[in-house]
Amino acid sequence: MLIYLRLLKESFNFAISALVNNKLRTFLSLLGVTIGIFSIIAILAAVDSLKMEIEDSISGLDNSTLVVARYSFGPTSIPRWRREQFPDVSYDEYQYLSRNLNDAEAITYGMNVPQEAIRYEDKTVSKVQIGAITHEYYDIEALKLAKGRFFNEAESASGAPVLVLGDEIANSLFGEAEPIGKTVRMYGRKFNVIGVIEKEGAGLFGNSKDGAAYLPVNVVRRIYGDNNRGSFPQIVIKPKGDVDQAEFIAQVKQRIRAARGLKPDDIENFFINELKGFSDMIDNLTGQLNFMGLLISGFSLLVGGFGIANIMFVSVKERTNLIGIQKSLGAKNKFILYQFLFEAVILAVIGGLIGLLFVWIASVLASMFTGDFQFVVSFKNLAIGTIVSGIIGLISGIIPAISASRLNPVDAIRTGM
Repeated sequence: MLIYLRLLKESFNFAISALVNNKLRTFLSLLGVTIGIFSIIAILAAVDSLKMEIEDSISGLDNSTLVVARYSFGPTSIPRWRREQFPDVSYDEYQYLSRNLNDAEAITYGMNVPQEAIRYEDKTVSKVQIGAITHEYYDIEALKLAKGRFFNEAESASGAPVLVLGDEIANSLFGEAEPIGKTVRMYGRKFNVIGVIEKEGAGLFGNSKDGAAYLPVNVVRRIYGDNNRGSFPQIVIKPKGDVDQAEFIAQVKQRIRAARGLKPDDIENFFINELKGFSDMIDNLTGQLNFMGLLISGFSLLVGGFGIANIMFVSVKERTNLIGIQKSLGAKNKFILYQFLFEAVILAVIGGLIGLLFVWIASVLASMFTGDFQFVVSFKNLAIGTIVSGIIGLISGIIPAISASRLNPVDAIRTGM
């Protein structure tokens, strides 16, 4: 055992010595692997960061949450012309489900409406994201309030002029002043500020709660009406924790079909989207992005591998005389094999580590310029980069190392003379 350890140590020392003595050649070989590893790990880190940001944006919602709407989150076999004829879910249907779904923990109704400006005295904040929802949204989204409260059932049903602001909007309008109880203007009407949501940080697509304002949906219904196809109404349902998901979905379908008077042979003119399905779609999308990125950047790594193999063949040719002398002095084939194999692996790993360093620097700079969106280089990606670079070195160096180990010592010495 000690003999093999000594053999490995001597092979390692020979490899390091060869790399140090040929700095230009070592640098050129490193360059290809460095670029390849940088490309692969940068793509993996970017996709992982994207996935993490999307998951964080929906982290307040339970994975079993359902979204009932006239559109589908994912692919569907129903043709587009038929989907465009589907009616929007209505406020009456939301009330019907609230009365008849016993296994639902919370049900909320919301509308997507254009951004709006909010004014307080001489200050105006434009392009505010409007959250037009019912009071149950507070429980479904698990909102956290920094100040005040969320609107209650009575205020939601009556469409009371109350407003809950995101942290950024509150700071822009009131600064250090107390926002609770202040009156602001929006839609040409007065609204009373009753709450401020805790600071969340910017979202990937600019849809952070910090830049939003929440108000009872019945206020918006009076302004936009119930037949506005651009408002994309939706009913969000959170089932109780011990409920079977498949049975609950079947129950929701039955209730909506009954509310719409659909006959048994009529197709469903609505979609029940599972948040879990949306999460699966995210996983599928990021998986495809990873695959395409790895495929493209793999060509760069392949070029780096060919570069190492080429340099190793040159190294074998230059040191043919030395190989012959080593063999004549009793060096075994394994010693020569490990010597060149270690040289190739060390070369590739060093190139890979430099590439990982560049990825880390790039992630820090990118995070600085993109504000709250963070590019994360995980330990898993670092391990992948190191292992891949080692494998590339092993594959690239195996043939030159075998050819060196099989040289006849007499011929090798004569070649170098």
